[in-house]
Amino acid sequence: MVNNPVIWFEIYVQDISRAKAFYESVFQIKLERLNNPDIEMLGFPMAMDRTGAGGALVKMEGMASGGNSTIVYFSCADCAVEAAFVTKYGGHVQREKMSIGEYGFIALVVDTEGNIFGLHSMQ
Repeated sequence: MVNNPVIWFEIYVQDISRAKAFYESVFQIKLERLNNPDIEMLGFPMAMDRTGAGGALVKMEGMASGGNSTIVYFSCADCAVEAAFVTKYGGHVQREKMSIGEYGFIALVVDTEGNIFGLHSMQ
């Protein structure tokens, strides 16, 4: 493989406005509406000419939020900072910041839609 194997992610939501406010607040970013006539999608900031995965919040008939077995990890400078934002903006921390040895640190958190996701940092 030339690049990292993950190229896209989707986080399924029931209330896209609530999820938008949560993710924009936790990561201090702006999500943009993606053009799709059948599915409501809000994209995370991405640069098509760079490595790493792009992704979106998705509200789609028949796809429930929460209860999935996929965990997406977001890169952070210090995952404890974003974990604190998660609680502040309506989510909760499943597992506080913990060391994963030479690979840095992670925290596991739950968004306002019941989806679990990870935060990763080297400090």
